[in-house]
Amino acid sequence: MKFVAALMMLFPALPATAQNLQFSPAATEACIQATGDIWQQKACIGRSAQQCMDATPDGGTTVGMGGCLNFELEYWDAKLNQNYKAVMSKAKALDVENAAISDNIPKLARPLRDMQRAWIPFRDAACDFEMAQWGGGSGGGPALLSCLMRITGEQTLNLNAMWLGE
Repeated sequence: MKFVAALMMLFPALPATAQNLQFSPAATEACIQATGDIWQQKACIGRSAQQCMDATPDGGTTVGMGGCLNFELEYWDAKLNQNYKAVMSKAKALDVENAAISDNIPKLARPLRDMQRAWIPFRDAACDFEMAQWGGGSGGGPALLSCLMRITGEQTLNLNAMWLGE
C-alpha cells in the first residue's frame, strides 16, 4: 500500500508523540449510539480524533493531528474487520440455507468478498488523491489519515446497516 509508505515519511516521530496523545473512542461511540440514522452516524466519524486533538497540548500540530487521526483510523479498522467477519459468517450461512432451497439463488459470500477486495483499492486511491491535493505540504499526512478514517468508518457503518442491523 502506497499510503503506508507515505505515512512513514510524513510522521517519523509519531511513536514518540503518540505516547502523549489522549485518545479514547468514547466520543465516537456515544455519538453513534445516540442515533439510529446511518447518515447521522457517519457524521460521528472523527469525533474521538477531534476530542484527542483538543485535549492534547500538541494535538494541533501536524504530528499530533496525525496521531489522533491514526488512533481513530485504527479503531475503525478493527471494527471493520470484526464486522466483515460477522457479515461473511451470515453470508455463508445464508448460502447454505439458500442452496437447500434452490441452486438458482445467487451466492452471497463470494460477491461480499469481491466487494470488500474492490473497496480497499478504491479507498486507498481516493485518499491518495486527497493527500495529493496538498502538493507535498505538511497537511497531506493528516488529510490522508482523515480520509482513510472517514472512508473506513463509512464502510464499517454500511456493513452494520445492511447486514448486522446495528
